[in-house]
Amino acid sequence: MKISEIKERKIINRPTPYFDELGYRIYHAYEYYLPYNPTYKGNETERLFAKWIDMLPFCLLFYFLFHKMVFISIVLSIPCVLILGTITEFYRGTTLGKKIFKIKVLDDYGNYPRFLKSLQRNVLCLANFSPVFSEYTTRTIAMGRRTGTRMNFSMHMNNTICKTYIVKENKIPEIKELLKYQGNQNLIDRISK
Repeated sequence: MKISEIKERKIINRPTPYFDELGYRIYHAYEYYLPYNPTYKGNETERLFAKWIDMLPFCLLFYFLFHKMVFISIVLSIPCVLILGTITEFYRGTTLGKKIFKIKVLDDYGNYPRFLKSLQRNVLCLANFSPVFSEYTTRTIAMGRRTGTRMNFSMHMNNTICKTYIVKENKIPEIKELLKYQGNQNLIDRISK
């Protein structure tokens, strides 16, 4: 069983134009089986800060120990972070920065990613730093309606290509349980056919 194959049961109550004898609206319940999403909202910002935290020791090392300029220290720290990130994600599923934010990396089977997959996702993270611009509107009493442009970083491409997931550490037992339960359900369904 894979995480991408897990289905989550959702019941959505939709209002009808009818009311019962007490005046309460009548709702129809619709049941859907939607793909399970183990990630969480706002992980892009945490992942960006985690990457900077991972780079900080190497930047300081190159700056103070090898007396390189700040820009050169940052550029030299990038391959170091990619290599160390690959190794630590392979063994522990996390890096120093991700550990601070309590984030883990899982592959489609719910395990830590293999070495080559981890290397691939770490190299692809360089392309993730391309900003995505979106427009937003705010309303205040004093200023009225104001529009502006917001810049976000899309940090999903490497996970989409590598079929990996960024999850909170406390969600891993739930994912393992869902993989086990739905795997057993699929096995029972195959046997009963």
